[in-house]
Amino acid sequence: MSKVEVFEKIRLAHRDDGLSIRALSELFKVHRRDVRAALLSAVPPERKRPVRSAPVTGEWRAWIKQILVADREAPKKQRHTAKRIHDRLAAEKQVMISPSTCRHLVAVLRAEVAAEAAVAGSLPVKVFVPQTRLPGKEAEVDWGQFQAVIGGVTVTLHLFAMWSAFATCGFHRAYANEAQESFTDGHVRAFARFNGVPLLVRYDNLKTAVVKILKGRSRIENQQFIALRSHYGFESFFCEPGVEGAHEKGGVEGDIGRYRRNFLTPIPTFATLADLNTHLEECDRKDAERWVHGRAGGIGSTAGGLARLEQGQMWSLPAEPFAAVSRLDARVDTKARVCVRQSFYSVPARFVGQRVAVLLGAETVTMSHANINIAAHVRAIQRKTEVLDLDHYLEVLWRRPGALPSSTALVQARASGRFRPEHQQLWDLARRRLGDGAGTRVLCDVLLLHRNHPTADVLAGITAALAVDNIDPAVIAVETRRAIEHQQPPEPAAGERVPDLTTYDSLLGRKPE
Repeated sequence: MSKVEVFEKIRLAHRDDGLSIRALSELFKVHRRDVRAALLSAVPPERKRPVRSAPVTGEWRAWIKQILVADREAPKKQRHTAKRIHDRLAAEKQVMISPSTCRHLVAVLRAEVAAEAAVAGSLPVKVFVPQTRLPGKEAEVDWGQFQAVIGGVTVTLHLFAMWSAFATCGFHRAYANEAQESFTDGHVRAFARFNGVPLLVRYDNLKTAVVKILKGRSRIENQQFIALRSHYGFESFFCEPGVEGAHEKGGVEGDIGRYRRNFLTPIPTFATLADLNTHLEECDRKDAERWVHGRAGGIGSTAGGLARLEQGQMWSLPAEPFAAVSRLDARVDTKARVCVRQSFYSVPARFVGQRVAVLLGAETVTMSHANINIAAHVRAIQRKTEVLDLDHYLEVLWRRPGALPSSTALVQARASGRFRPEHQQLWDLARRRLGDGAGTRVLCDVLLLHRNHPTADVLAGITAALAVDNIDPAVIAVETRRAIEHQQPPEPAAGERVPDLTTYDSLLGRKPE
C-alpha cells in the first residue's frame, strides 16, 4: 500500500469515526507525526534528504571549478577531462580519490559552470522550434567515414547518405572518396532508389556543391552541382557554416551515426567494394522495417511504408539519369597506362604516346580514342595503385615473351580469376615442349581468342585440345568454334522460322554466307 493510500484511509477514519491521533497511529501502525501530516494534507510531504559532507573532495571543489572555468577559453581539444583532473590531483595536490568519484564531481561542477555562464550571458541560450516534416518535401545529404577490409586491406571509405526527413530512412553507399563524381553518383542512385526527387535537399557547405561561401546564405555553387540540380529540378538549402548550422541537418548526421553503429560494426570485410555496397543495400532494406512513431497522421508506420507513402509527393524522375562522370584527357605513357587521380589504368599497347579521353565515374574508369571505347576498369580504391588488363599487353608479350612471368598484369589476372587453371596448364605444357619463348607465344595466341569468343567456350576449346595432348593454337581455335556451334539451336521443323545465325558468325569472326 502506497503512502498516499495510507493518508487517504487516515483522513477518512478521522472524519467518519472521529478517532484520535493516538488511535489512528495504533490502527494504521504509523507514527503520530505521520498522522498529523495526513490530517494536514492529502499529499505526503517530500522526504528530507540529509546533507552529507565530502571530507576528501569538498576542499578541492573550488580548485576543480576554477580549472573548468578556465577551460572555457582553452582550445576545445585541449580542455581537461575528468581523468586529467584526477591525475593532477594526485600529482600536484597528493589527493588520492577514486576515478569514479572524480568523474561524478567533475560532471556536477561542469553543469554548475554551464548554468552560471548562461545566467551571466556569456553562453547564449538557443531555443529550437519543433518542425513538422511533410511527405516528399525534404531530404538531407551528408558524408560519413568508416573503416572496412576490402580485398584483405584495411581502408578508410566514405559513406554517402541521403536521408528522408519524413520517412526517417535513407540511401547509403560506400565510395573510395568524396570527389565530384562520387557525390553526383550518390544523388543519381538515391533518387532512383526513392523513385522520385524530394522538393528540397539540405546540405552543409561541401566543396563538391559550394565553391565559395558569401555573406548570409549566398553561395557560389559548383557548376556540376548546378547541372545536377537543374536536371532533377530540386531546390538546395545550405546550412550555416560550422557548428552553428549543424542542427539544420541534424537528421542525416544522426542517421549516419546510427547506421555506422548498427550495420558497420564490427568492421565489415568483403572481397570488393561492389560486394560491400550490395551488403549496404540489404542493410537499407532491413532498416526500412524499423517502426517510426508520430508519422502518418500520428499513428506511425514502418520507415519503408512511410517511404512508399511519400513517393507520390515527390517530383517525377527525368527520362534519363544524370551522367555522373567527370570528363578528362590524359596521355598514355610508355607502359600503356594513363594516370587518373594518382592511379594508373592500362589501355591497349598500340595507343602508347597518344592522348585519350577519360570518363571518370565513381566506380568505373572508361578510356576512349576517336569516340571508340578502348578500355574500361573498376576504379581503384587506393591511390598510387595500378589496374592493368593482361589483354592490353598480349602483342608486346608475344614479341617479348620473357616479360610475362613477372608482369604485373599477369599477377592481377591471377588474383581476379581471369587467368584460369586451364591457361596455366596449357602454358606449362607448351613451355616443356617448345621452350619458354615459343611456349609463351602459344599462350598469347590462345589468350587472343578471348577478344572475339566467350570465355567459357575458349576454356572448353583448351580442355578439348589438352585431352588429345595437343597445344596447337589453331586446334584450340577450332575446338572453341565447335563449342560455340554446339550451343546453336537444332534444325527447325517444317513451317518454323529459321533463326538468324549472324550472331554466331560474328563470334567466329567470319562473314555469313
